[in-house]
Formats: sequence, C-alpha cells, structure tokens
Amino acid sequence: MAQYQINDFVDLFSNEQLLVRAAVLDPDAEVTALTYDSKEVQQGTLFFCKGAAFKKEYAQEAAARGAVGYVSEQEYDDVNMNAIIVSDIRKAMACAAGFFYDHADQKLRLIGITGTKGKSTTAYYFKYILDEYAAQCAKKPCGIVSTIDTYDGKALLKSSLTTPEALVLHRHFSNAVESGLSDFVMEVSSQALKYDRVLGVHFKAGVFLNISEDHISPMEHSDFEDYFSSKLKLFSQSETAYVCTESDHFDRIYSEAQQNAKRVILFGKSVEADYQAYDIQKIGHDIRFFVRCKKFDAPFTLTMPGLFNVENALAAIAVCTECGIPLTAMQKGLLKARTDGRMETYTNASGDKVAVVDYAHNKLSFEKLFSSMKEEYPNYTLIAVFGCPGNKAYNRRAELGSVAEQYCDRLYLTMDDPAMEGEAAICEQIRSYLKEPQKCVTVYDRGEAIHRAIVEAPSNSVILITGKGNEKFQKIQNMRVPCENDAFFVKRAFDPANADAPLRQIEKEVSAAH
Repeated sequence: MAQYQINDFVDLFSNEQLLVRAAVLDPDAEVTALTYDSKEVQQGTLFFCKGAAFKKEYAQEAAARGAVGYVSEQEYDDVNMNAIIVSDIRKAMACAAGFFYDHADQKLRLIGITGTKGKSTTAYYFKYILDEYAAQCAKKPCGIVSTIDTYDGKALLKSSLTTPEALVLHRHFSNAVESGLSDFVMEVSSQALKYDRVLGVHFKAGVFLNISEDHISPMEHSDFEDYFSSKLKLFSQSETAYVCTESDHFDRIYSEAQQNAKRVILFGKSVEADYQAYDIQKIGHDIRFFVRCKKFDAPFTLTMPGLFNVENALAAIAVCTECGIPLTAMQKGLLKARTDGRMETYTNASGDKVAVVDYAHNKLSFEKLFSSMKEEYPNYTLIAVFGCPGNKAYNRRAELGSVAEQYCDRLYLTMDDPAMEGEAAICEQIRSYLKEPQKCVTVYDRGEAIHRAIVEAPSNSVILITGKGNEKFQKIQNMRVPCENDAFFVKRAFDPANADAPLRQIEKEVSAAH
C-alpha cells in the first residue's frame, strides 16, 4: 500500500470540492489507517467523525489512542490533533477510502446486486457458480459482501450491515486484491446508495432484481420515491446493467438503465428477455427450468425450493455467461447452492409436515414466498409465523398481515426485533389490520411460537417461519439479545425425543429489558 501524508487528504478533499478548511500543524504526518470507530484507532490513523449520534468524546479518545488527525463537518476546539473540516462527511469517507486503498474496486470483477427481495440468495448463487469455476481453474474463490457474511480473502466475518460503510468496504476490496481474488459480488442496499457508502465504486455488472415499497420510515426513506430513486443510482456506477423483465415499474427501471449504463441486458420469463427462463417445474423439493439465450438453450436445477428463486438464478446465469463462465460450471454451481436462513426446508419423520425458514420480511418477499408455496404444495394447509420490527418500516405491519391472511389458513404473530416498541404492541397492531383475526394466534416468545405452529399443525401442512432467517439475536430496546435461530426450534419440534422438552427461552436479558 502506498504511503500517504495528511496533506494528501487535504488536497483530495479540495479537489473534490469537499474541503471547508484545514487546521493542519504537521502536513507531512503519515496516515497509516482510516476508521470512524474510535476503538480501532492506532498510531497514524486518520479518524472520521460521522453519524448523528457522534460525540466529541469519541474524537478525544481517538486523539489519546494516537490518531494523526480527524475529519469532520464541525471543528472541535479542545481536541488536540490535526483537523480537516469538510462539507459532507459521508462523501469524504467514500473519496478517502477509494484514494487510500488505491481504488481496489477497479481491479476486481465487481458485481453489485440491488432489489427489494432476493439480494442475498442471488449473491450466493453468484458465489457458488464463480467458486465452482475457480476450483476448475485453480483460482481463488469469489469474495462476497452480503447481509449474511463477508469474505475478502483474508477473513470470513458475520455481517452487521447489508452494505458496510465506505471505509470498511474499500478495506475489503483491498484485502481481496492483495489475496489474489479476481471476482467479488456484493449486495447494494438502498441506504448504501442514498448515503454514499458506494460513491465512486465501479461495478462491472449492476443487477436490478425487483422493486416494491419497503424501508419507509423516518429512520430510512421518507417515501417510496426516495427508496426507488436511491436504488436506481446503481446504474450510474455500472458498466453493464442487468434488469429483470418481471419487476414492477419495469419501464422506469429499463429507461434509467439505458440512460446510465453502457449496455443493458434483460433477464426474465418474457420472450423479449436476452436470458429467458421457461418450462419451470417443481420436481420433488427441487426446481427445474430451462434457459434460452444466444449462447445456449439448456436445463438448470435448483435444490433450494421457491419458484421465485428462478429469477434470482437467472440473474446469476446472465451475468456469468456474459463474463465467459462455462455452462457446466453454472449448472454445477446452482445445483450445490445454499444460503443460510433462506428457504431452509425441514420435514418431520412421516414427511407430512414441511417447515420453511426464510428471511422474507417485506410485502414483495411475502407475496412471492406465499404464492410460490401455494403453488408448490397444493392442498396443503399453509401456516405463517412472523412479526415486524420495531421503530421502522411501519407500513409492513398492515402489508404483511394482509398478504399472510390472504394465503394462509393460520397465523402465529410473534417477536421480530421489537427494539424500543415491544413485541406486544407490534403484534396487536398487526392483528388490528387483519380481516379475519380469528385465524391469528399471538405468542410473544418466538421459540414457543415456532414450536406451537409445528406441533399444532394438521397433517399435510407447510409452516412458513419468516423474518429472522439464521439470525441468533433479537433487537430489544437498544440491545442485541442472544437467542437460538429459527432452525433450532424447528429441529426440536420435529425431533420426537425432544418434542416435550421445555423450550429454551431467549436469555434472561429479555425480561430484564422490559
């Protein structure tokens, strides 16, 4: 990595028209690291003061730990280190990160995925395909940044944000380049696009899966237009845009892609698509379909259930074909593909009850999941276990309840990251929107709700457990409280030896938090 002095960043922000003023006593002071976390600061770190909850004490802690200077939208008189004042801290972080890590994103075949539903599954479809091909060529595996986890060639980490802040993101890109990775796939959230976490990042391929109203709250997006327009920013940073023909608002998405990307490629079930999926069938628990394009007309199989996953797989097939990945690698990769917490399917010993654990948590994902299960399991009783998060996306409470009761015979309302509101109030609000509240059972403890939904289900039932996926925590008040994931309770309910065992409750902190 190149060596930089603090004055290099003053010049950078000046050139980017972000510099307000600089109070630099030692312009030659060496910058060896960038961070916004005061706990990470070491000698030579340039510290970024970001966030509405930022406190001056964080800058003072950074100075005590050896920071060479700070970058901020305001000056702190009693913080004893070099200061660079900028007009926009988020843009400054993105510019500084790209500069410091020598624009590592441009040295990777970087694929960005956005959409209301399916980003994680699609990202892992890419990874399985690209890893399959890498193994054949004795190359390094594909890097990934997703809601589930992050792999950059140096470390495999659980993710805390769908798309990390720019300083962290570019560090991952740099690690990938240093580790010899050539391919990298990442989810790109609406928040990342709106708040400049990916500003300046260059995507070889930008994939737009779908769009539906979501993340509308004072903490996220003010309205659907803000959410939608944030998503569309991906195209201005993409060399080739890939658009699903089945997406709502397709005309606007397609037009935006044409205006901003060098090339636009369509994928979907439509005959106008460059990559068309057809003859989609459920065979056992597998999904088989054919793909027709200029280069081939061939079959593919997904061992993850969910007819809607064909569109996600098709996105990966389109991009990988355009990148020169062989057909056999794509077929083998998709056959192996799994995603933690996404369409994880379990059955009881007799096979007459099926439980599906999935991260579905918004209107579009509910519609696709429930409609698909209705089609895949005709004449089965459908049962849903779900809740809604606290303090955000308030519109979900009416939408999820409406979709669930449309398709399901029985509903179990339960805890799903209640935050500062509390699960009782949230469940009651969801219930108030139901047209048939008699179909609904409220069980606040999530483990107990899953257990009851399974053991109380009649034969030939599908129990859909949504919202948390493989997460092993609940957001209660301002804490992340540890708990078992949904699959744990499913397996316990299906294990006759443990069917009557007492359920493990969420740790004692839950009751203490209320």
